[in-house]
Amino acid sequence: MTQVTSAADGATSATARPEAPARGAGERPARPARAPRPNGQWKVDGTEPLNGNEKWKQEDGGLSVRERIETTYAREGFDSITDDDLHGRFRWWGLYTQRKPGIDGGKTATLEPHELEDRYFMLRVRIDGGALTTEQLRVIADISKDFGRDSADITDRQNIQLHWIEVENVPEIWRRLESVGLQTTEACGDVPRVVLGSPVAGIAADELIDIGPAVAGITEKYIGVPELANLPRKFKTALTGHPSQDVVHEINDVAFVAHDHPELGIGFDVWVGGGLSANPRLGERLGAFCTEEQVPDVWHGVVQIFRDYGYRRLRNKARLKFLLADWGPERFREVLETEYLGYRLADGPPAPKPSVPGDHIGVHKQKDGRNYIGAAPYVGRVSGQILGHVADLAESVGSRRVRLTPHQKLLVLDVPDADVEHVVSTLEANGLDANPSPFRRSTIACTGIEYCKLAIVDTKDTATATIDELEKRLGDLSGMKPLSLHVNGCPNSCARIQTADIGLKGQLVMDDAGEQVPGFQVHLGGGLASDDREEAGMGRTVRGLKVTATDLPDYVERLVRRYETDKDGTETFAEWAHRSDEEALR
Repeated sequence: MTQVTSAADGATSATARPEAPARGAGERPARPARAPRPNGQWKVDGTEPLNGNEKWKQEDGGLSVRERIETTYAREGFDSITDDDLHGRFRWWGLYTQRKPGIDGGKTATLEPHELEDRYFMLRVRIDGGALTTEQLRVIADISKDFGRDSADITDRQNIQLHWIEVENVPEIWRRLESVGLQTTEACGDVPRVVLGSPVAGIAADELIDIGPAVAGITEKYIGVPELANLPRKFKTALTGHPSQDVVHEINDVAFVAHDHPELGIGFDVWVGGGLSANPRLGERLGAFCTEEQVPDVWHGVVQIFRDYGYRRLRNKARLKFLLADWGPERFREVLETEYLGYRLADGPPAPKPSVPGDHIGVHKQKDGRNYIGAAPYVGRVSGQILGHVADLAESVGSRRVRLTPHQKLLVLDVPDADVEHVVSTLEANGLDANPSPFRRSTIACTGIEYCKLAIVDTKDTATATIDELEKRLGDLSGMKPLSLHVNGCPNSCARIQTADIGLKGQLVMDDAGEQVPGFQVHLGGGLASDDREEAGMGRTVRGLKVTATDLPDYVERLVRRYETDKDGTETFAEWAHRSDEEALR
């Protein structure tokens, strides 16, 4: 007789249990089912850390390191920095060690972090909504010249990155930035990163709604607060009130896209769970309509879901996109409304596809009758000197405002009609072209091996040289619609390679002589929703399609000419690339 417990009342009684069948000779006993491993979801598994990153984040959060930088590390120098601060908490204040010069891409995966890194830092200045005053721009320019060897890159997240920063100078840099209302707080790390916002918010004659107040409502209340400073991984946000949908909303963790609801008026379509990197996934609509006043609350609810339910056990599964893939948008919306908002959002249809290009290049009318002028540097590369000249130029025509875009471009606002030609020509003299070639207009590149410890190949110089060659070779096609060319130095897709017409993922490849050389795996036909594309889609990867960095201009020229010859009427490059046989794409 075996004692068992009643499922109904928990009482123990003497009940006969059937004998288990005898095992045959040599048979192994049945292995009990293995309990599923916890994913580190705080609301499901508890908050016990499951890896080293989660452990140090709980022991001492990333925000705390600022005091040590100011009181210890800036005084005692690089060698005084502890490992968990240097390779962890510094990111919460926009600081990464940069790559030591002269280390080739073949060693990126074989050397330890301390062997790859230099004693200098990349510093990311957080610029929510891409909005800068000329005073702020000049402060960044002076920091670049005084402390960063005149380096400056406009990123595809509307930030500015400086290089060659020494820890001894960081407190003075913070003092200068904060004196004009700028910060590096949570510019990196497992936190809410910079909030992307339409770069023409509040000025474009054709915008639906000014998202500036909503961006401020998020950043002023929630950035730098301890309760949101330990997320499973980074958290990316985008808001747009412009019909071009100019903030790449499909690849952010949460995004708000303005449109005119047929019954409720102008508000926002809510998207969640987008992200690229090595496991790309496009965001999904929640089917919910959000008013302007609700945006900060909805944003806060989504980021709390990520904090409480996001997967923390494995870093490569810790983005919100993995939770959404398992839950689906219906469950996600239900949890958002019932556990975090306390009310139901209105249902809403999708926003219509973009009606105009979203890079804002060229001269455009503002709602007040003045003009904004969008200009393209080479793949975001500028300098402190150039930024200072832009500030001077803007002020010389009575402007006090500039904007940065998610496409590595720069806008000068508030230009009177009489000064348009002068501003355009002066920008061009400073390497910023308001009437660029199709390739200069639509090429972006990540930091690459010049500064990044993860990179395998050069990006900025390779992309710049390719643009110059294509302008010479394809001048007869100057009327073609710009094709996006995105150049990335590693598989992590900071340059959004899966959503480009031609996306290039850096790696070492074999040349014709059988030697390993810098090159790229090619992705073709990707893109986000645009004025000539109904919805976002990933690029096509052709097996074995790789190109060396040296051969890149030849390959792109050959591909573009083949497209121009073979396309069917108004067929886009993406449509052609997805229907063509593999040989046509080589």
